[in-house]
Amino acid sequence: MHFLFLFGSGIIIGLIVAAPIGPVNLICIRRTLAYGPLNGFFAGLGAALGDGMFAVVTGFGLTAISQGIEGYSTLLKLAGGLMLLGFGVHIFRTDVSMLRDAEGGQPRDNGPRPLIRTIASTFALTITNPATLFGFAALFAGLGSLTGGEATFFDASVTVFGVVWGSTLWWFTVTTIVGIFHRHIDAGIMRSINHVFGAAVTTFGVIVLGDLARRLF
Repeated sequence: MHFLFLFGSGIIIGLIVAAPIGPVNLICIRRTLAYGPLNGFFAGLGAALGDGMFAVVTGFGLTAISQGIEGYSTLLKLAGGLMLLGFGVHIFRTDVSMLRDAEGGQPRDNGPRPLIRTIASTFALTITNPATLFGFAALFAGLGSLTGGEATFFDASVTVFGVVWGSTLWWFTVTTIVGIFHRHIDAGIMRSINHVFGAAVTTFGVIVLGDLARRLF
């Protein structure tokens, strides 16, 4: 059950990080509209690999810290809860007006770009965004699955694997839906997605801080 919890936490983290409508989502939407769902999915796969890199850095880093510094998990949870609140508000308020550019992509009959180049471009875009690392730090610390003193590097590996699966699941879902219903996807729908995930992440932050306050007081 413990490993299922770690894997499930990783999937949740992967979904939360991948879901906000930002540059990578717009690229995936644009390539799905222009070249079809397969090309869009491979663009998302590059982002999922980038998320995996950040998850490795964050997950193994938190495990090492929690093993080396007794009582540090309380500070990590406090920082994580506060960052989750800010992260959720940012997602909720994200401007999706750029979606018009994605809808105006190249015609679908232009043929797919090389898939390796597609993966490489979104991978590079993901790993060069420092905000993603802060997001992972907030989520890992907030969920608290790796901040206990007994966390092991195997636990971190299971969580990282879950992150990659969660992120990949998101990109598969998005590109499939856009490919099927591309004529009905507009900025309003994307704004609703951001509002739902922003509210969900903010709620996570409130729960984390509430649980921490209950334990301290």
